[in-house]
Amino acid sequence: MQALRIAVAGCGPCGLATALLLARQGHEVTLFERFTTPQPIGSGLMIQPTGFAVLQRIGVADRVLSEGAKIERLFGKAGPRVVLDVHYSFLRKPQMFGIGVHRASLFDAIYDAVRAAQIPVCTGQTIAGSELDGGGRRLQFADGSSSERFDLIVDALGTRTPLASPCGRDLAYGALWTTVELDDGFEQDVLEQRYRRASKMAGVLPIGRGANGRPRAAFFWSLRQDRVGEWRSAGLAAWKAEVTALWPETATLLEQIKTTEQLTFARYSHRTVRAPAERAMIHIGDAWHSASPQLGQGANMALLDAWALAVALADNRTLDEALRVAVSMRRGHVQLYQWLTALFTPVYQSDSRTLPFIRDRIVGPLSKLWPATWIQAAMVSGLIGKPLRTLGL
Repeated sequence: MQALRIAVAGCGPCGLATALLLARQGHEVTLFERFTTPQPIGSGLMIQPTGFAVLQRIGVADRVLSEGAKIERLFGKAGPRVVLDVHYSFLRKPQMFGIGVHRASLFDAIYDAVRAAQIPVCTGQTIAGSELDGGGRRLQFADGSSSERFDLIVDALGTRTPLASPCGRDLAYGALWTTVELDDGFEQDVLEQRYRRASKMAGVLPIGRGANGRPRAAFFWSLRQDRVGEWRSAGLAAWKAEVTALWPETATLLEQIKTTEQLTFARYSHRTVRAPAERAMIHIGDAWHSASPQLGQGANMALLDAWALAVALADNRTLDEALRVAVSMRRGHVQLYQWLTALFTPVYQSDSRTLPFIRDRIVGPLSKLWPATWIQAAMVSGLIGKPLRTLGL
């Protein structure tokens, strides 16, 4: 395919990775970002073997691994019962692990590669929509102005993108997130969670060492969206008492949280755009499909989308054909994980009493037996459906 003029909307990891991959193919790429200075939002996330495979092709995998924490196990308890115990070693494949990493570390690794490639970044541009212009498209901005014409717009603006029609639904539960320093009471290669039924959940995800050399973790607490105001009104002391009642060992972590400003509330939604490929535009990552982070797939699915688009543009002669191929390479895996996430999220984040009862007394014990051990490891790794083989990774 001849070189295209491409606009990538959004400077998250998905948009940055896409811009880098397409620029390396010889396309003329411009990034658009609403912030004056591109920056990450949030605390930690999990890079799974799927996302890591793309980071290896981009050339930033070693940096992300060195700045993050290698995760070998996911472990969760509800009272005295072990209800989650997933080991990556159950996959019986070398170099299969997760990586807990701060969003800033992942962002910086890819953004530095983008700057080294001298890809233009237009900042302070709040995108409001797009309009067709002949065979291409223009971005429309909130101030009423429009961009130049591009052959292709890649929408990587996330769940609430203005470039796609609203769809899906907001989930009842979100989560409070913050970053803390780990003490010796927590293992640095295990993502740990504690539950009380499905309405309360606390988690500690190691994310590597800070500038001072001390190990850090992302701490998260499940919370209904409609109770955020109630949580703020009750104050930190009441919340800390609630957390330590569930998980006493977190007391030393909570001591580091002095104000509510240290905590960010993340809202989640479940949505899937029916037609991710349009004329001269494609939606990828959360702009195409978003879900609860229960299975830890968000950033990884987005990186796979970016790789699929690059592969399709390299292998097809027309843009329309390439966009269709990119979507077809990803659709099956996307649909599968949208379904799996919708199935498992209520088991860990909901007001149900029946589902956690079944989880704790039936599913939990059975999950310790083969082949459930392998299935769980493959599921959290993002490998169900063999997406790496489909994408040549």
